[in-house]
Order: sequence, then structure tokens, then C-alpha cells
Amino acid sequence: MNISRRSFIGHAAVASAALSVPAVLQSCSPSGQSKQKVKLSKGGVILFQGDSITDAGREKTQQLPNSAKSFGNGYAFLIASALLRHFDAEQPLIYNRGISGNKVYQLAERWQSDCIDLKPEILSILIGVNDYWHMRSGNYDGTVDVYENDFRELLKTTKEKLPDVQLIICQPFILPNTSAVDESWVAPFALYQAAAEKLCREFNAIWVPFQTVFDESLRYAPATWWAADGVHPSGAGAYFMAEAWLKAVGIG
Repeated sequence: MNISRRSFIGHAAVASAALSVPAVLQSCSPSGQSKQKVKLSKGGVILFQGDSITDAGREKTQQLPNSAKSFGNGYAFLIASALLRHFDAEQPLIYNRGISGNKVYQLAERWQSDCIDLKPEILSILIGVNDYWHMRSGNYDGTVDVYENDFRELLKTTKEKLPDVQLIICQPFILPNTSAVDESWVAPFALYQAAAEKLCREFNAIWVPFQTVFDESLRYAPATWWAADGVHPSGAGAYFMAEAWLKAVGIG
């Protein structure tokens, strides 16, 4: 995904004018979840993890903190830019370590170097669409139970080694009626979304309800406006994700 300046400004204007993210978020947190707002110490680390949606073509040779190229061209870049301004007094170090194609077990394989060693105070994870998509296409033999159990073990390891980390679990999402996603995805993928929400409550994480807000977005523009293939967001979709994420963590 490549967000040009003109595309970003135009899509952002549409998203901001048409949608009320705060109103959507008021009714879509997991039941029983307490309101939380992220905090950060001086020089604290913020880390984005996930698959291609998070990766978004980021530079992977140096993987520098606070680097536009290392953030990629997606929602993580937009959020990181806002966080660098919001936490300017704290001067955080923000990393993106999403890798295209990853499933939960692949996060686990690189978790020590790409998470634990970075010692994040705030950790945002968006993972799940490949765990279903690759199984559906015959390239992976995982199930929703494998997804849930692998994700739980990853979160347990994280909390054991980083007990004070503030977890943010993002709802994996799809948009049907697009080039890669049709209505037959909805029911089976909902099980993966339910597993992610269950783990969010289990680990007292902040929940970012991306599917809920994208469902709302369809009232204003077709699915292909937000994500042409139903998985990878456009400029408008990435902006909308960033807005939702910042509202969910009490910043936007």
C-alpha cells in the first residue's frame, strides 16, 4: 500500500467528515473492560506488531525508531506521527516490527528480538487475518483453536518478561465484497475475532474494534474505498484505523 500526499489528504477529509469514530467506540468495547489510557515514561518504547497491514512496506534493513521509512506507509505511520507529537515531552522511541504474511506462530518465532529485547512500555498487536486466510487457501493447517492458544501463549510470555507492558489488542478485520474477500469469510472469521476479544479481556488489554468501525464505514462508502482487496487498507482506511486506535487508547 502506498499513500500519496494527495490521496491521504483527500481520503482523510472523507473519513473525518462522514464518520464519528468516538460515537462508534462508545458502544464497542468488550463487556467488562475498564476504561484505560496509555501512559509513557521518559524515553519509553512503543511497539507495533503484526502482519502486512502493520508492515505496510516498511524499511527492514535498519528498522530505526521514529523513522518515517521504518514506520511504513500504513496506519502505524499515522499513529506514530500522532504519538510523537502527543508524547513530545517524553520523547519516546517508536518501532514498527510488523512482517507481511505473519501468523501468530511466526510472531512467536521472532518475539525475543522483535519485542522482548526492545522492552516496550506500550505494545500494539494486530494479527489474525493470515491465520484464517492462509488456512482457507490451503497454505496453512491452523485452526481457530490454534490461533487462540498460540496467541494466549505469546501474551503470557510477554507479560512474564514484561510485567508492566500496556497491551493493545487490535480486532482483526475483513471487508467483504472486495477482490479477495466475499461473504463466505464472515462467519468463520468471526470466530477468530471472538478469540482475539476473549484474550483482550483475559489479559486486561485495550481493545481496538477495527471490524466494528469498518462496518460503520460501509454506511458512507463501499468496502473497496476502505480496502480494495478487503484486507489491506487504502489511504482512507489507514487514516480511519489510526483515528480509531488513538480514540481507543484515550489520546485522540
